[in-house]
Amino acid sequence: MLIAHHLTKSYGLDTVVADVSVSIGQGDRAGLVGPNGSGKTTLLRLLAGVERPDSGTVSATPASLHLGYLPQGLEFSPAETIGGYLDRAGGDVAQLEAEVERLAGELAHKPRQPAVQRAYDAALSRLTAAVITSGRVPVVLAALGLGHLPIATKVNNLSGGQKTRLALASVLLADPDLLLLDEPTNHLDIGMLAWLEGWLTTYRGAVLVVSHDRAFLDRTVNRIIELDAMSHQTREYPGSYTDFVEAKLAEQMRQQQAYTDQQMELARLRNAARHLRGLARFRKGGKADSGDKFAKGFFADRSLGTVGRAKRLEARIQHLLTDEKLEKPRPNWQMKLDFGAAPVSGQDVLVLENLSVGYGDLPLLTRLNAGLRVGARVALIGPNGSGKTTLVRTIAGRQPPLAGRVRLGSNVRVGYMAQEQESLDATLNPLETIRRSAPLTETDARAFLHFFLFTQDDVFVPVGKLSFGERARLALGSLVVAGCNFLLLDEPINHLDLPSRARFEQALEQFEGTVLAVVHDRYFIEGFASEIWEIVDGGLRVEPAG
Repeated sequence: MLIAHHLTKSYGLDTVVADVSVSIGQGDRAGLVGPNGSGKTTLLRLLAGVERPDSGTVSATPASLHLGYLPQGLEFSPAETIGGYLDRAGGDVAQLEAEVERLAGELAHKPRQPAVQRAYDAALSRLTAAVITSGRVPVVLAALGLGHLPIATKVNNLSGGQKTRLALASVLLADPDLLLLDEPTNHLDIGMLAWLEGWLTTYRGAVLVVSHDRAFLDRTVNRIIELDAMSHQTREYPGSYTDFVEAKLAEQMRQQQAYTDQQMELARLRNAARHLRGLARFRKGGKADSGDKFAKGFFADRSLGTVGRAKRLEARIQHLLTDEKLEKPRPNWQMKLDFGAAPVSGQDVLVLENLSVGYGDLPLLTRLNAGLRVGARVALIGPNGSGKTTLVRTIAGRQPPLAGRVRLGSNVRVGYMAQEQESLDATLNPLETIRRSAPLTETDARAFLHFFLFTQDDVFVPVGKLSFGERARLALGSLVVAGCNFLLLDEPINHLDLPSRARFEQALEQFEGTVLAVVHDRYFIEGFASEIWEIVDGGLRVEPAG
């Protein structure tokens, strides 16, 4: 269906995609994985035709292949409504009717103009598709949990999950033959994740998806395409994400064993060569002390033979170091993260007393009574738009409660990570951001940022120009360096790549403070949570995990 040959794309001196060839066939379910910044989004944009490669080609079979592309970020104007966004994506029926009428009149006056005929045919085709789409809009919006929202609702008022579902609706309404999905699982709640998984299993077209949700990949793909951050090239692995991880681990073990074996062989050859060189010098010295002509000749011959053997060993060493050299296996691409020790708080970290939260006169959650003890690990779950973010923002003191009280315990230092990293100042760079959070020297701040994969000139890039994943890493780093002991994390792993999610989970195991996290990643919840706070019908249900 879609074949890419030898794609290369660079931005300035930075090569993002290098000589990549990939094909997506009918019925394929492929997952594209790699670390943040490895070029996954760029590759998808090249395949979608949004960007042009510096070299290489992308071809579709048939040429009329209808491609649906879901970008990672939803672009809209501040005043744009749900209906306006869908009209812009699929075509406004009224505008298309006017265009068809205009072209029909022009065609009546110029019946023998091929260009006018082609324009009329194309406009009529778009109008037909838009009419069909407009009839399906309520059905698709209802399936994606947006059916209760008035079509005049401003997109700016939607939650992150609702925005993602709206963008997904615009793609599905177009009925594409091939889907290119860039992190469609971001901001989706568990119910919507299950719906999307089920829909993809019945979808008749092909799919190439970028996702950091391990359960989602396991349930939806049949092959993995890995984009390497160092070579900027791809490798393919059959099966699910779990199959890919097992294959990578086995591959790394083989590489490590081969490298270890070669290092041992080099050490053995070097020791043997040194021994022979020393022996040759000894024999040369020995014959010099002897007056026996036979001994002189005997030791000279033996010395020459020993030197020759040493040279052959040294030639073998040089061959291993050049033609057969094995590079030391690189650590698996993942974020290095260590929270370290946090200041100790009191036993009671958080108490909610008859708390009601919402906006203006619109309460989302009412009469909440719950508490957290030191060291608790709480996963806050619930449907998109149910009030999870509002509750976390209220606890963090970012907005006032409608009623009731939020009480923090003694010596509690709250660290709040917003869902879309809006707490970061877009005008600052990572170095300035970290130094605002802690009194570090530039050297210490750069060393700290290195653990969050900001190296060299990366520390000087303005936050506004960072990728979603880079902003997430920087937001985490700001909490870490500030020494917080109560973390409020709103979708903290949404934009982290798969290995970074695993490292983040490991770091949280070492964190001695208390965590309340809004998450939808089922693997993360299973390994992280000691308690589940679930929003149900405007209230809060608290139960132990497991």
